[in-house]
Order: sequence, then structure tokens, then C-alpha cells
Amino acid sequence: MEPKKSKKSTIQNIVFIVFIALLLFSPLGTFVKVHLNRLIAFSPKTIAITDQKMLSTYQWQLKDATGKTVSLEAYKGKIVFINFWATWCPPCIAEMPSIQKLYVDYQDKMVFLFVTTDSFEKANAFMIKENLKLPIYQSLSNTPIELESSTIPATYVIDQSGNVIVAKIGTADWNSDSFREKIDELLKK
Repeated sequence: MEPKKSKKSTIQNIVFIVFIALLLFSPLGTFVKVHLNRLIAFSPKTIAITDQKMLSTYQWQLKDATGKTVSLEAYKGKIVFINFWATWCPPCIAEMPSIQKLYVDYQDKMVFLFVTTDSFEKANAFMIKENLKLPIYQSLSNTPIELESSTIPATYVIDQSGNVIVAKIGTADWNSDSFREKIDELLKK
């Protein structure tokens, strides 16, 4: 009797290991992680005024997909939405559709910077595959310290006065009514 029980246990362990490997290392796993992140994404919160930090420098150089260099300095006095992301990051992929909807409605009212360390070739292929049209950048110089994060996605919103009013690490629903209301309030200033 004992060998039979052991064989059943071994088979269960193998099935469990294969299942975990599929979730961790296959497109199925990415699909599951993306959809789980979408389920738990909430509207981002604004930082309390007393805890907001002013951007210490606008001397941050970025390169767009055409090779053009831009400086954060060019956007001083505007609302700036900065998202750090990567094509291999399930939480980043999960929030991209909500960002795309926000971008479509607000691209002419504020600045959007989608910063990646992926090659432009890889990032552009991802955008096409996911039917996204977001302006992609790579950092050419040190990121302002207030925008540094060791985790992605990391998203920051800077108001017209240079205050970091949103600092969200992880997935969020950027197209929520409450976030849109916050942006609309800022635009009235």
C-alpha cells in the first residue's frame, strides 16, 4: 500500500510544479497576472498637500522613438504624467488600457511621458500588438530623485507648480472618474 500512496503524491507534486512553472514562465502566466492586476486596480490617490514634494530639478533628458531629445524643462508649468514601464511587466501591461483611454482624452491638455528601458523596437512592437498609441521615451540622464523607484510600474503626476501630487507604485485605474476629476480640477488652475 505504501508505494501506491507515494506514487500518487509524486504525481501530484509534479502536476503542481508544472502548474506553477506555467504561471511563472509562460504566456498563460502573463495573461493570468495581467488580468488579476486589472481586477485589483483602483483609482490612484493624490498625495496630501503637506506630504507633497516639489520636483528638485527639471534637468532630465529623454529621447523619443524618433531620436529627438527632450528635456523635462520644456514642460515646466504644465501638468506632467510620467509612467515608468516595461513590456515584460504584467502590472504595467494591466494598466496600459486605462492609461490609453486617459491619454486619448487628455493628450492635448497635459504632457504624457512613458519611459521604458526596453529598446524602441521592442516597445513599439508591444504598442502595435496591444493597439496602444502612447509616446514612448528612454531616459538619457538621471531621473529627478522624487521620481525614482526600484519597482515598475511607477507613475507620477506633477502639477503646474512642480509638485509631485501622485506617486503610485503598482497598477492603478488611471481612467477612473475620480482621477479624471482630479486632473480636471488641476486644469482649471
